[in-house]
Amino acid sequence: MKDREIMGGFRTINPATEEVIKEYTYMTDDEMNDAVERCHEAFLSWRFKSFEERGAIIKKIGEGLMERREEFAKLMTQEMGKVIKQGFQEVKLCAGICEYTAENGPKELADEERELPEGGKGVITYSPIGVIYGIQPWNFPCYQAIRYAIVNLMAGNGVLLKHAQSCTGSGLLLKEIFEDAGLPKDLFTVLIIDHQQSDDIIANKLVRGVTLTGSDGAGKVVAQKAAEHLKKTVMELGSNDAYLVLDDADIAMAAETCVQGRIYNNGETCVAAKRFVVVESVYDEFKEKFVAGMKEVKAGDPTQRETAMGPMVTAEMRDKLHKQLQESVEKGAEILTGGEIPDGKGFFYPATVLGNVQPGQPAYEEEFFGPVASLIKAKDNEDAMRIANDSRFGLGGGIFSKDEDKAMKLAKEHFDTGMVFINSFGLAQPNMPFGGVKDSGYGREHGGFGIKEFVNIKAVMSLN
Repeated sequence: MKDREIMGGFRTINPATEEVIKEYTYMTDDEMNDAVERCHEAFLSWRFKSFEERGAIIKKIGEGLMERREEFAKLMTQEMGKVIKQGFQEVKLCAGICEYTAENGPKELADEERELPEGGKGVITYSPIGVIYGIQPWNFPCYQAIRYAIVNLMAGNGVLLKHAQSCTGSGLLLKEIFEDAGLPKDLFTVLIIDHQQSDDIIANKLVRGVTLTGSDGAGKVVAQKAAEHLKKTVMELGSNDAYLVLDDADIAMAAETCVQGRIYNNGETCVAAKRFVVVESVYDEFKEKFVAGMKEVKAGDPTQRETAMGPMVTAEMRDKLHKQLQESVEKGAEILTGGEIPDGKGFFYPATVLGNVQPGQPAYEEEFFGPVASLIKAKDNEDAMRIANDSRFGLGGGIFSKDEDKAMKLAKEHFDTGMVFINSFGLAQPNMPFGGVKDSGYGREHGGFGIKEFVNIKAVMSLN
C-alpha cells in the first residue's frame, strides 16, 4: 500500500484493493482564507432570500442527489469501502433530508409572536448568523455533510466543509450537485486543508459556528479551540451503544437484528449496535443464534450487491480495532468467532464476537469502530439496564422485548442515551432528532432541531 501523505497533500486509497484513487494538494493559507471570505460574501446575499426560495433550491439538491445516486454510491464504495447497496440507501436518505427540510424549514424558522406581560408585542425571529464550519468523517461520505449543510443553508447561513481525507471526492461531488441545483457559488465550500489550517478556520472571525462528527477525543480538542473564540459548537461523537435483550424477547428476531445492527456499514457507525447485554435466562439461546449469524457474514467485494460487508476504511483503523480486541482478550474476554486479520489485499476484518466481556476491558469501556460485537451477560432486566448505562457514552441503544409498552417506558425513563430503538437497530430519520449525551456529545440534528442550532434567536419587543 502506498503512503497516504505526500508532499503538500495526500492520496485517497481504495480500501478493498489498496490502489490509489486520486492525489490532492492542500490549499495554501491564502487560498483557504480567500475561500472563507467568498463564502461569507455569498452568505450576505443568501441571508435575504425567502424561505421559499431557499427551499426550492434545497428540494432541487435532493432531486440532483437521486439523479446521480449511482455515481455517488460507486464513489463512496471506492473511497471508503461501503457496500454498494448501502450507498444507494445513503443517497436516498440524504434526498429525504432535503425534501423534509424544504417542506418543514419555513414552519420551523417562522417568526413567533408573543404578548408581553405588561402589554405590547414581542416577536421571536430566527436569524442566520453567518458561516458555519463542519468537520466531518468518512463513514457516511454523503450523509455526514448533508446532515448539517442542508439545515444551515435553509436557515440562511453559509457552509464550509472539511471532509475526511478518505472521501474528499465525495465532498467535491456534493459541491457540484449543490451548485447544479442553483445554490449560489461559494455558499457551500469544500476546504482541502490540514489540521493546523483547520484550527485557523475555527479562529477566523468570519466563522460563527463549528460542528464536528467524530471521536470523543477529537470533539474535546475542537470544542476547546472553538470555546477559546466563544463560538458555539455541536458535537456528534462516538459511542459503545448497548442493545438489551430482555427475558421476554423474541430471541430469533433479536439475534438476526443484532447481527445486522453490528455489521451495517462494515461496523463503522457511531450509532451502531456494539454491546449486546443479554439477560441470563435467555443468554445461551441468544449467544448460539447470534454467533451463528455472525459466522455467516462474509466480507467481500463491496461493489457486488450480494456482499454483506466490505473492508474497513484504512489499515490504521483495522489495526486499532485489532489491538483493542487483543487487549480485551488479554484481560479475560474470549473470541467466539472471528478475531483474525485475513491475508490478501484490502483492509478486511471478519465479523467477530467477544464473550465474557467485563468492566476494565476495551470491549466493555471503549468504542469498537468495526465489526466486533461485545456479548455481556446480565442477571435480569434491571441489571441489563444498569450495564447499559454503565458507560461514559450515550448516543444510541436498543431494547428487545415482546412487551413494547414496557420497553418504551424503560427507554423513556431509564435509558441514559440520546436515541433508543425498540425491537430494531436504527440509523437516522429526517423527522427525528439525532444526537447524544455524556461523552457522545451535545446538540441535535434532524427533526427540526438542527435547523435552530446555528441561528440567532432574536427577541424584538414593542412596549406600546
